[in-house]
Amino acid sequence: MSWGDGTRSVRAGEGPAVPGAPLRPSPVFAGPFHLGSLPPRTGGADAYARTEQPSLRDFEAAVGELDGGRCLSFATGMAAITAAVLACTGSGDRVVLPSDGYYTTRLLAAEELERFGIAVDLVATPEIGEFAAGGGLDDVRLVVLETPSNPRLDVCDIAAVARAARAAGALVAVDNTTATPLGQRPLELGAHMTVGSDTKALTGHSDLLLGHVSVADEDLYARVKGFRDRTGSTPGPFEAWLGHRSMSTLDLRLARQAANAAAVAEVLAGSPAVTGVRWPWRASDPSFGLASRQMLRPNGVVSAELADEDAVARLLAATRLWTAATSFGGVHSTVDRRAQWGADAVGPGFVRFSCGIEDTADLVEDLSVALAALD
Repeated sequence: MSWGDGTRSVRAGEGPAVPGAPLRPSPVFAGPFHLGSLPPRTGGADAYARTEQPSLRDFEAAVGELDGGRCLSFATGMAAITAAVLACTGSGDRVVLPSDGYYTTRLLAAEELERFGIAVDLVATPEIGEFAAGGGLDDVRLVVLETPSNPRLDVCDIAAVARAARAAGALVAVDNTTATPLGQRPLELGAHMTVGSDTKALTGHSDLLLGHVSVADEDLYARVKGFRDRTGSTPGPFEAWLGHRSMSTLDLRLARQAANAAAVAEVLAGSPAVTGVRWPWRASDPSFGLASRQMLRPNGVVSAELADEDAVARLLAATRLWTAATSFGGVHSTVDRRAQWGADAVGPGFVRFSCGIEDTADLVEDLSVALAALD
């Protein structure tokens, strides 16, 4: 039987019920484990938490089930994307990264990859399909996609890029943070790896740092796991346990966040103080057609342009429910003026709205009042 998203979110990673056992797994905090007479890493015994740990396995089993692959957990989303890149490339290789994706990924390229002799091409998300189809991947080792991109929310065709990459002998990793495993399954679309910053919508409560890489190939799994174990970028057991617990409400949170985003996008589009509203599930959005075909459901992130920095400040001063904060995907609705970080090529009034799970009518009324203050 194929379960729905709500059931999968609650039940992912669970084994058979055992009478007398806890309904949910409890965190295991041990670093070293009793070895007894068993040689290390034999007979399924745990030895040391950096390389094997029950709480990590519970979280990984749950995420892997949603992703449709085998999952490895990491301390942060950046640790995950770093492992996906460096475990699969070396000096002399060429990597394609999104020029409009998460800015720290670009910093990784500029400050670290090039230092290791890895050549980097930066290609915008809307242009990667044409770049791949035109032979741009012929001498590429790895292509990293981020779709929808952060913060502009552009979408690219994962399946088409994956076909071109496989034909050229390149690997494809997809940063699936914005979409989440319920919103998009890159492995089913031909990607070799899917990467997530689980700090954001997957766990969704703005109270932990966590990341993951899921793969469908055993050799690739071993390569990424080896890199993780040797570099020590595993998460702590409490973070893994908290992430697994928080995932149970993913379906419910995404549904409310998407409903809020749909309403918020219309309010923003109707305001004379706002331009450039982006949400891939609005019929007028440039990414609507592809997002509708490729993605399984919408999420709660909207972007838009206000006049300038002062306009954003006045909006925030006039609202009671929208909080100035970075990151996204949490239960609180937040506003992030991206230019303040000095990394994204956006205007001073470009804003990312992350819709939380507050009542839709309350968010709409509060935002409408705040926008009216800009007239």
